[in-house]
Amino acid sequence: ANKFQTGFDQPLLCGMYVDRRLAGIQAVQTLSRLNRAHRGKDTTYVLDFVNDPQEILEAFRMYYETAELSAVTDPNVIFDLRQKLDGLGYYDANEVDRVVAAELRENASQAELLAAIEPVADRLLRSFKAARERLGAAAGSDAEAENAARDEMEALRAFKGDLGVYLRAYAFLGQIFDYGNTEIEKRAMFFRRLLPLLEFGREREGVDLSQVELTHHRLRALGRQNLSLPGGEYPKLEPMTDVGTHQVREPAREQLGEIIARVNDLFGGDASENDKLAYVNHVKGKLLESDVLVHQAASNTREQFSSSPDLGKALLNAIIDAFAAHTELSKQALDSESVRAGMKDLLLGPARLYDALREKAEASRTGPG
Repeated sequence: ANKFQTGFDQPLLCGMYVDRRLAGIQAVQTLSRLNRAHRGKDTTYVLDFVNDPQEILEAFRMYYETAELSAVTDPNVIFDLRQKLDGLGYYDANEVDRVVAAELRENASQAELLAAIEPVADRLLRSFKAARERLGAAAGSDAEAENAARDEMEALRAFKGDLGVYLRAYAFLGQIFDYGNTEIEKRAMFFRRLLPLLEFGREREGVDLSQVELTHHRLRALGRQNLSLPGGEYPKLEPMTDVGTHQVREPAREQLGEIIARVNDLFGGDASENDKLAYVNHVKGKLLESDVLVHQAASNTREQFSSSPDLGKALLNAIIDAFAAHTELSKQALDSESVRAGMKDLLLGPARLYDALREKAEASRTGPG
């Protein structure tokens, strides 16, 4: 629960079950909720299903006894980030002033605040949706338009990320430095209202889980870890330097990381990440051998291809074909329709099956014959 990161104070708390990724200061803040003293409380424990013990230990080392900065934080990073965000043209000074006026007006209603901020959010959401539609329409047919649409979507995502960076940086630096500039505070008020409204790519309604039924689960003890803080190197905290400098990660590395994360979510058991990756590549390879899928991918959009009944049949046949080499993973896929659906999403997403089929079709058209 997020409340464990926002000041939750319960002295009786002595045990914590963790089923989410924790890192850095978030790990320290969350697990330290167990530290409150209470009469009769003489031990605490954490049952962690997700995190690596050494990563948790390193997070605590940074704040053990004395936390130090490796350099000085430059207060001017706020001015630099404000200039960058203003220069993107996603909002203007009048829109900022309207939101601030509604925020500060005595007895102002929620409707007044929404009337000031929603036009900005709606414009950005419509821009993202239009870019996504252009991306789908241009997929495989117009590389220039496809890249332009993708760049626009990434720019909007980076803008949203930089809003969060500005708010976090100002919340910290504003307690230390007197900026003497009301425009800095105005931006913080404006961004604080705008950020929660920018749910890019989540226009669909909520998922109905009323018919989902848990059929089985498996627990496996991985041992008890004693994480001792004394001794060893104590890393220093990095200061704020170039805030709001979002960079696109190396595509191949990002793609591989996403595939690993997705297969780990899909499959349980003792199979290693290398085994899971080999399994996905095996299934993808079998699907690439299908002339029917090559023809359909060349003749249809990504959305149309994903709905093809032939894709579902070919996926099932590929899973069966992989059974001898990957028995455990194939059994999970054959026993669970949700795992097969997840496999299809994985193959069409980060594994780029659709793109590979279209490339194969293009190669067959331009090759010798």
